[in-house]
Amino acid sequence: MNSKLTLLSCFLLVFFAACSPRKEIYRAPQKASIPEKKKKKLSYSQKVRAYVNQHGETAMQEMRLHKIPASITLAQGILESASGQSELARRSNNHFGIKCHSEWKGKRVYHHDDRRNECFRKYKHPRESFRDHSLFLKKKRYAFLFRYSITDYKAWAKGLRKAGYATDRRYSQKLIDLIERFELHRYDRRAAGKRRKATKKSKRKTVAKAPSTAKVHIIKKGDTLYSLARRYNTSVEKLKRLNNLHSNNISIGQRLKVN
Repeated sequence: MNSKLTLLSCFLLVFFAACSPRKEIYRAPQKASIPEKKKKKLSYSQKVRAYVNQHGETAMQEMRLHKIPASITLAQGILESASGQSELARRSNNHFGIKCHSEWKGKRVYHHDDRRNECFRKYKHPRESFRDHSLFLKKKRYAFLFRYSITDYKAWAKGLRKAGYATDRRYSQKLIDLIERFELHRYDRRAAGKRRKATKKSKRKTVAKAPSTAKVHIIKKGDTLYSLARRYNTSVEKLKRLNNLHSNNISIGQRLKVN
């Protein structure tokens, strides 16, 4: 009898449990995670142009005051500071890799270079670095540079290497390449007051045909004015003048005079 009652009670418990309404468990919807936008990395050319735009005016001021080509100052800054991105430039605003030397009385920072923990000058602002660079080149060892024309960037670049500013054997060529690739010599002309006067448009004149001795290059894929200037031992500006170009844009199949 007891066993029957036990079975009946179990049956009733199971029955009522099955018939009772189920509770729905509410789960809050999960918010979709929004991926963080990654900062676009600037290309080498973009970094250089940004650096020139930021410090071009300072370089021209130094040229007017201390007679050092603005193109040389900018090219050295680009090369020595990796367009302002090097650790030395970011930590101490030193854009020209100038070491402490015995006469330096200002703040200093230690950085691995040719040797470990070498002493470099530290500045409050990049402008101070540009000024100190001008004063540094007034030393006796660089005195011969000021005999060169202020717009002769090639002579200045080779002279800096000769005077031992850097140990890299290709230092002068690297400076020249930067100046020509990014047309930094324009800042020399601007600082020297040699801006080109805009020519007024007049009646169109018939363009004389190039003489038979003139070299003509037909543009192929991958050609740029910079690469053509290197190939034919000339400059980008000269190519633009020869071909009446107002920008660096060229197209495949285009015929350009190169001498």
